[in-house]
Amino acid sequence: MLLHTTSVVFDCPPSHHDRYGRTLKMTANRYETLDSSSSYEGVTLLFAHCIGSHKEQWEPAIQHVFRLQQSKPRHQRIREAWTFDWQSHGDAATLNREALGETREMGVCESLLVFPSSSFPLHSELIFFQAAYEWADSIAAFVRSPQMRGKRMVAVGHSAGTGAMMMSLRGNPLSSLPYSAMVLIEPFLATREMYLRHAAEDTPAAVAATMLRRTQWPSRSEAHAWLSQRAPWRRWDARVLRIYVKHGLRETDDGTVELKCDRRQEAMAYPDVEPHFDAVGEIKRVCRTVPIHLVWATRSDLVPKAIQDALSDASKGRFVASITRVEGRHLLVQEAPDRIAEAICAAVNRIG
Repeated sequence: MLLHTTSVVFDCPPSHHDRYGRTLKMTANRYETLDSSSSYEGVTLLFAHCIGSHKEQWEPAIQHVFRLQQSKPRHQRIREAWTFDWQSHGDAATLNREALGETREMGVCESLLVFPSSSFPLHSELIFFQAAYEWADSIAAFVRSPQMRGKRMVAVGHSAGTGAMMMSLRGNPLSSLPYSAMVLIEPFLATREMYLRHAAEDTPAAVAATMLRRTQWPSRSEAHAWLSQRAPWRRWDARVLRIYVKHGLRETDDGTVELKCDRRQEAMAYPDVEPHFDAVGEIKRVCRTVPIHLVWATRSDLVPKAIQDALSDASKGRFVASITRVEGRHLLVQEAPDRIAEAICAAVNRIG
């Protein structure tokens, strides 16, 4: 199935970090098929990626969703799909490169978190975070735009992208929530207590590993060869890896290629956990109004089982519409895009 892609650049809502009114940019792709643009009764899908990823990583899953839904009743077909780059990732990172260096050297950030300097590779104990709030605010602004008025939207997030999607609901009364359903894939969302008890000690290691990661190769072909021999990339669907090499890397002035997402910006995203705490509160607030579907990996190597169970703990007021388990590890969108597509379709098919 042939997807028609339109790339768009949006101005993000102003932040107190911005200088002289120069705001960050958010890049997005819109996907349609020849027939879908006339499916006015159909569903609009919105996608937010995980840390270290980019908007095009969703394409194999999106293509399969369009294929699976094309023969469904009109209200369950896909009208369009939108994917968003985090302001420090993908094409947005390239557009925001100068602004990120000038105003958000420690990440697209707003709050404060403290790590012992001995376990943190940046030689600083005071690190400013909360990038996901800025991303969530940009997605929320898009959802409120005239472009989206009257559309039936389903929000899909992966890992950190689930926090951005949940926080995009902040400030919306229950009577006017914009989403018909939400699909949260491997959501790393927890209360502060659960995070400190089950996950906090692993965060410095994730930051350190990111800061030590290779970021440059002589060519795209050599990058593909190198990545395909190493975890986690060797476990990825071949289509997703090709897309990563094509869209996740950029050419440099000396003819080499490097990751579009600066590894410092990526590293700063891991301790950006305050929005994830707040997102749990949003789940409790909206779950009786908007169906929330959880998708977990059978061998999740990031989200502890205790955090998974807590997110759907009805005794805490967190009611979910469904729980699906997909074979694979945390990076399910990269490893099993067709299975992820099926999980998304299952959620769409339950919309009235």
